[in-house]
Formats: sequence, structure tokens, C-alpha cells
Amino acid sequence: MRSSRSRFTVQLPVLTALTLTLCTGTGVQNAAASPYGDGSGLALRSGATLAPPKILDLGSDPVGISRVVGNREGAERRTDTNTEVTYGLQAEVLFAKDSGRLSDSARSRIAAIAREIERRAATRVRVAGFTDNLGSSAHGDILSTQRAGAVRDVLANDLRSEAVTFEAHGFGERRPVASNATEAGRRENRRVEISFA
Repeated sequence: MRSSRSRFTVQLPVLTALTLTLCTGTGVQNAAASPYGDGSGLALRSGATLAPPKILDLGSDPVGISRVVGNREGAERRTDTNTEVTYGLQAEVLFAKDSGRLSDSARSRIAAIAREIERRAATRVRVAGFTDNLGSSAHGDILSTQRAGAVRDVLANDLRSEAVTFEAHGFGERRPVASNATEAGRRENRRVEISFA
């Protein structure tokens, strides 16, 4: 049985030729006679006109558009979509090796994120910790949970708002963003992500 999706598939060359014909004003009748012989019969009725073209307003943040900004070293990354903001911080920026205790410099980075959460008046903040696949999976789960909890605690202290609820989860080596086959990939996987609407 054929899926309904395949019935509506239009070949790109046909669609391109049709669009060019309609946009250049060479005549509606030419649109029905496709050079590809598909006989689609697409044409405007007599007296009909095309709607004016729409320009996508990137300021409105439409569905499916996201912006990703990161620093040169890749230690910090911010992703904005139409529904949420996510900060990704590499574990080396926040913690000593194999530790769940935040460094002093990490607190200033987290404080900057707390100010952004306040500015956006977010009421729900999710903190997720991740590790690479070195060591046991159980150890990675514990360490990532400790790290997510430490970041959540600093955020909660900086925000001091009862209107904000927090979730903190450790995912260990699950959900990698890069290959664990190289040290560069493992470094990307050792991270903490902070997300809010």
C-alpha cells in the first residue's frame, strides 16, 4: 500500500520550472505544459493572480528555526529555538576531573545564565548532566547527577525565586552529542545543559 505522503511528492525540477514560469510572467498557459512532460495541469484560473511573496521574519522565531552560538574553544554553547534556550557548558569549564564540585570560575558563568533566566521570566529550568563513556556506566550516572545538582543549587541560590521550579537529571553516557572514539568527542559529551522556556 502506498503512503499518502508519496502521492503528494513533486519533483524539484518541475516545481522550479513552474515557479519560474509563474514568477517571470511569461504566461500561465506555459505553466501547464511542463518541459518534463508530467502533465501536472497546474495553472491559474482566468483573472486570478498570485499572492504577493512573503518574506520570513527571522525576528518572529518561526517553528523549526534555531540559532546556535558558541565560543571559539567550544566550552560554552547557546542554542535558541522558538520554544526554549539551552546553554551547554563543557564539564572542564565547571568541574575538576571526576568531580561534582563546582570551580570558583564556574559560578560566574552560572550567574550570567541566571540573569538571562530572570530577564526572560522563565518559571521552569531543567539542568541535565552528561559524561563520556570512559569508566563504568553506573559511575557516569552518579557523577552526571551530582554535577546537574550542583549547577541547579547555584542557579536556585542566584535566582531566589519561588516562581521558578527546577529539574535536575543525570544521564551519564546516554545522549552523546559527539563520538566517544576520540578525546575531542568525549570532551563535548562531558557537559551540563541548562534549558528554559
